[in-house]
Amino acid sequence: MVVKQLIPIWKRKKRMKKTGVLLIQLGTPDSPRTGDVRRYLSEFLNDPRVIDIPWLARKILVNGIIVPFRAPKSAKIYKELWEHGKGISPLITHSVNVQNKLKEIFKNENVTIELAMRYQNPSLDTVLERMHQANYDQIIILPLFPQYASASSGSAIEKAMNIIRKWWVIPEIKIISQFWDNEGYINSIVERTKAFNISDYDHILFSYHGLPERQVDKVYEGTDLCTDQPCESEVNDKNKFCYKATSYATTRLIAAKLGLKEEQYTVCFQSRLDKKWLTPFSDKVVEEQAKKGAKKLLVFSPAFVADCLETIIEIGTEYQEIFEEHGGEKVQLVPSSNDHPLFVKGLEEMIRERI
Repeated sequence: MVVKQLIPIWKRKKRMKKTGVLLIQLGTPDSPRTGDVRRYLSEFLNDPRVIDIPWLARKILVNGIIVPFRAPKSAKIYKELWEHGKGISPLITHSVNVQNKLKEIFKNENVTIELAMRYQNPSLDTVLERMHQANYDQIIILPLFPQYASASSGSAIEKAMNIIRKWWVIPEIKIISQFWDNEGYINSIVERTKAFNISDYDHILFSYHGLPERQVDKVYEGTDLCTDQPCESEVNDKNKFCYKATSYATTRLIAAKLGLKEEQYTVCFQSRLDKKWLTPFSDKVVEEQAKKGAKKLLVFSPAFVADCLETIIEIGTEYQEIFEEHGGEKVQLVPSSNDHPLFVKGLEEMIRERI
């Protein structure tokens, strides 16, 4: 009798899994026309993870008050943004550039890179249907939000999974819910800073998108609140998914690489809707710095991996106006990671870890 020799598992050649990578960005209107802006705002603000109040109250607030009054004003701002992006949303441009660079990296491997927007186009429904037809062995879901928040990462992941759960065959799913400490992401921001002489600036701001305090409180179990945790100084097992904690942690990583002292910078939060949002508020910090006599501010926006309305217009234009109004001279925005090679390298490494 002939006994076939068994090949040890570690010597067997494995078939590389057919992998689909789904990059998810927040989204943008299809154009700066009021109708397109209205559709975008309606989809965005009706998301229960964005405005987390009872359904009926949200519908009345969003569809009856916010969208009708805000859409025409926002359309004018988006028009300015489109002009800055030479006729297209900068967020789309930078996101597609990242997708194309990753495609080039993985072109000779059994890996496909897809890009979808949580709101509007290219829609998650359309892109995931294409991925469904491709019959992947595994799908890696990568929302492009470094710090986890229910209103961004959580919403994108939930929407993707709600679509996938309807498939008869569900492949292996891997989710990257946050990457605030990814070296490529951090280093890309540090490299962007080399275009500026830090010593020329009176103060530095690290401005993150704001969130209602109640949303970060929901991260904790029982009666614990964000204020019960040392979120400004450390990330621990309880606050590791707290947006405030990871925002401060991101800042510490960047500041350490730049050799900054704590008194040289302020962590703050922008785009608030009311007073019960994370503080300090970025616009108020800009005003206070001007009143203290600061003439030049350098502003980072680490929550945004692609320059968009919140960086180019809110920081670059609106904060400049506030600063000048109170005696300041220049608010200098440090560009986001966008399609910086180090950021793309960081994304590549995260993907490879999961293939």
